[in-house]
Amino acid sequence: MIFDIYEISDVLAMNPLQFYKCLAEETRLKSLLLIAQREELCVCNLIGALNLSQPKISRHLAELRKCNIVADERRGKWVYYRLHPTLPQWARDVLHQTLQHQSAYIAKESRHLDTLSCESDGCSGS
Repeated sequence: MIFDIYEISDVLAMNPLQFYKCLAEETRLKSLLLIAQREELCVCNLIGALNLSQPKISRHLAELRKCNIVADERRGKWVYYRLHPTLPQWARDVLHQTLQHQSAYIAKESRHLDTLSCESDGCSGS
């Protein structure tokens, strides 16, 4: 995978203030924790798990992408999100520690996610 030199320097220069500002909104934080928990999720998974509209989810994912916290990959009609490969280890540790010690924060959304599956017309309950 080839990264733009400016993108890499932005990630390497990420400081705690920038990171926490990007997370300082409930939809972004829950989306990111679900992505970190599952390693990869498509937009429709997040729509179903968080019970929010596609434009709202996409807007928050765009903010996380702009902060270089997540990376996206289009596969057919689906867009999948995962932690950005150059996300600093300290930032990954924060997310994993949050998941480990505050799992109740996204427990409902995580359970809802377990009932979803992606199909040709979007995610649906199983």
